[in-house]
Amino acid sequence: MLEYAAKLTRDPGDMTAADAEALRQAGFDDRAVLDICQVTAYYAYVNRLADGLGVELEEYWRPEDLVLPLDEFEAIRAERRTSPPARALRTDR
Repeated sequence: MLEYAAKLTRDPGDMTAADAEALRQAGFDDRAVLDICQVTAYYAYVNRLADGLGVELEEYWRPEDLVLPLDEFEAIRAERRTSPPARALRTDR
């Protein structure tokens, strides 16, 4: 499921019916496949919408409340903006 979600997020143009079929082979029924696809697409949509509008975190979020320290998050974000899109899933994380 996570490989499907990562591929849909990173390389949506590369998705095929075989990707959905792999979820079915892993035991997900059609409703679950649809849910996985919709949730993944929704998060991508909302994040792109927020980024496109320049939405920043609310002031009440403290850096220690974030999963990553803010400076590390900003460094990753800056790297992604200047790097070509990844075509393969990273396995080193």
